[in-house]
Amino acid sequence: MTHSPNNIRRVFQEAFSAADLAQPLPSFDSSTPSGQVRAAMAEKSWEVAGVRTGGLVTAFVERGDLGSESCGQVARPLADNLVVDSSLPLAPLIVRLQEQPRLFVMRLGQVSGVVQRLDVQRPAGRMWLFGMVTLLEQRFSRLIAEHCGDDSWQQFLSAGRIQKAEELLAERRRRDQSLPLADCLQFSDKTTIIAKSEQLRSLTRFTSRRQVEEIGKQLERLRNNLAHAQDLIPAGWDTIVALAEQLDSVLDGPPAGSQHPA
Repeated sequence: MTHSPNNIRRVFQEAFSAADLAQPLPSFDSSTPSGQVRAAMAEKSWEVAGVRTGGLVTAFVERGDLGSESCGQVARPLADNLVVDSSLPLAPLIVRLQEQPRLFVMRLGQVSGVVQRLDVQRPAGRMWLFGMVTLLEQRFSRLIAEHCGDDSWQQFLSAGRIQKAEELLAERRRRDQSLPLADCLQFSDKTTIIAKSEQLRSLTRFTSRRQVEEIGKQLERLRNNLAHAQDLIPAGWDTIVALAEQLDSVLDGPPAGSQHPA
């Protein structure tokens, strides 16, 4: 079955949203004593809680804000730049999280959730990111196949890396899998080929060999951490933001000469 570009775009732009990453936001009446709120938050390891006025969450407190007064007296208002709708797609959500470490999520007209950078590590975020990295790797593979179809890409790899690919090819052929040698290249091999080939590099957003190598390392590290369920934050945060900011380029194919790493 083939998947149209529009279907792929819809998956990455619409399938996952803030609702998939948000955690429930605990809340307290504004008249609740700070000591009581602080004790409850410490017991549950909550760093932030909503503050209700008239039954609706209109402000928030961080555990460190709480003193001896009521929680409403130290509450901070929920400014517009801190609130997002639960339907907000992941790409703009991540960009907003670059500006604010925490966002409050509104559903059905009420603030009921909170999302932080660490929540990008939840299953929906990992699925979205892994798909993005996979699309980029597929683009690298396609460039190499289209412009180095005679295996001329071998000139850019060491004998050891070519041997690794040949060993993998032999193993797959023992399993009755018929495929070209280029399909046995690792992500790092593809990055090296594009970094060293001026022709291939000119067909991407990258402007220098060093840039390709650096971005390739970041993407491979992110992909490996995703594959092995390792922490993504904080080390991979800048790479994640770059992917989110460049979503259209990742889906459509970047213009040559762009300065941005995705």
